[in-house]
Amino acid sequence: MLEKEKEALAKRIAGEITLSSDPGKTMRKWREIFGISQTELAEYLGVSSSVISDYEGGRRKSPGASTIRKFVEALLEIDERRGGNVIKAFSKTLGSEFPTSAILDIREFALPVTVKDIVDAVKGEVAANIDLLDRRIYGYTVVDSIQAILEMSSEEFLKLYGWTTERALVFTKVTTGRSPMIAIRVQGLKPAVVVLHGVKRLDELAVKIAEKERVPLVVSKVESESELIMNLRKLVEKREKEL
Repeated sequence: MLEKEKEALAKRIAGEITLSSDPGKTMRKWREIFGISQTELAEYLGVSSSVISDYEGGRRKSPGASTIRKFVEALLEIDERRGGNVIKAFSKTLGSEFPTSAILDIREFALPVTVKDIVDAVKGEVAANIDLLDRRIYGYTVVDSIQAILEMSSEEFLKLYGWTTERALVFTKVTTGRSPMIAIRVQGLKPAVVVLHGVKRLDELAVKIAEKERVPLVVSKVESESELIMNLRKLVEKREKEL
């Protein structure tokens, strides 16, 4: 099942842990991307949960190559047992280039942020699912909604997710918000949060879809696209400095 994608993802995870100045935090990030608890991972590896906790908290020395290999293999095997959703999502990010006129910016966070961090960065108002502000986010994509509708195929739309769906999709040039939310509903893959910029009148259907899909919906009050992107990049830089 998706052997090339598995190999590419394994190399990416292992390389990121090896090169990280804080391997434990990077291990935690990937464990959470896969949605695996410390207990489940520990059971698979045949160790106690405290071992996983100690690595992630920096209380154990940096993991060696053997430990990293077993860790990565565990993530992939557990995901396959569940249907391979993370591996499949990653596979959709490989291949063709992004259409540059539609993608305004795409970044990954060195350390996760929360929905609330995104709301603050975009000067947002939460229109749906305010109870999910603590959800962790590992990246963002800023999309020109008009160009996306005109130019992007359904396959290219899936590539907006970078290497994880646990990200913010930020749509600019939005009038009501209906089209982006319908696209998300139809495609099936759900981002961690949707941000709409330029809204003149938020459509009730967009809110209802967000509520049904349990995706926080945020309306940005930032004046311009450039300021929006600048604020998000500052958030990336802040997390990089915390490593």
